[in-house]
Amino acid sequence: MADLGAPEGTKVSGPSLVPGTHVEVQSGLDGSWQEGFVIEEVTDTGYRLRREMDDAILPDLPHPRVRRRRSRSTWWV
Repeated sequence: MADLGAPEGTKVSGPSLVPGTHVEVQSGLDGSWQEGFVIEEVTDTGYRLRREMDDAILPDLPHPRVRRRRSRSTWWV
């Protein structure tokens, strides 16, 4: 399975993100990536996430729909 937080083409044997990691989630509507989530638990089928906005625990999301939060570009600095 490919880890979407890793470089393109990188293969890993299982989920590589650990609880406490800030992540982005891929929208099922338009495929865009939304930030503001933290991994609460790693399960066999995906990740259980906590939404930072209200600390709500969300149902499992499949591993491919979760990636490590990208750092922002600071091109003006």
